Amino acid sequence: MRYIRYAFLACLAIVLIVVATANRGEVTLTLLPETVTGLIGFGAQITLPLFVVIFGGIISGVLIGFVWEWMREHKHRAEAARRTREVEALERELRREKRLKNEGRDEVLALLDEAS
Repeated sequence: MRYIRYAFLACLAIVLIVVATANRGEVTLTLLPETVTGLIGFGAQITLPLFVVIFGGIISGVLIGFVWEWMREHKHRAEAARRTREVEALERELRREKRLKNEGRDEVLALLDEAS
C-alpha cells in the first residue's frame, strides 16, 4: 500500500510540474475593477505566473472546503461528545451500584455477578 501511495504522489508531482511549465505566462490580478478603483482612489495589482494563480485557487478552495465542513459538522461532534460523557457517567453509576449490591457478599460470588 505504501508503494501505491508513493506512485500516486510521483504521478501527481509530474502532473503539477507539467502544468506549471505549460502555464508560465504572467497574468495581472487586480483587487477591484477599474471603475471602482477610480471612485475609491485605491486599487492593488499584482503580476504572477498563471500556474501560481491556478495552484493558489486550488489550495484556497480546498482550505475553504475544509473550514466549511468543520463548521458544518460541529453539531455532530458536540452530540458525540455529549453522548460519550453520558455513557461514561452511566458506566460509573453501574459500577457503583454493583459495588453497593455486592458489599456484604462473598468476593467470589461478587466477581461472578460482575462478570454476568
